[in-house]
Amino acid sequence: MTFVVTENCIKCKYQDCVEVCPVDCFYEGPNFLVIHPDECIDCALCEPECPANAIFSEDEVPADQKEFLKINADLAEVWPNITEKGAEPADAKEWDGKPNKKPLLER
Repeated sequence: MTFVVTENCIKCKYQDCVEVCPVDCFYEGPNFLVIHPDECIDCALCEPECPANAIFSEDEVPADQKEFLKINADLAEVWPNITEKGAEPADAKEWDGKPNKKPLLER
């Protein structure tokens, strides 16, 4: 099983999760993070660290967010690996919890 980053991370990208990942399975895009499903060891350390509550175990991904399983897998293959927390976007708090952010995902 793996953990999955879902829609609420878009434009929030806090990166607290990156700091606790023991296997460095996070990958970074312009305004979103993903977890590489083949590298995730299901340790669950990242989930409680996400201030945006955007990380779920693959078994608990909300029904309307299931497409993010494929998005994480696909983008982890092309985005660079991230191993340290960077600066969060200045407007991250403004975006946290806003609905329908998927069209804003920058690939």
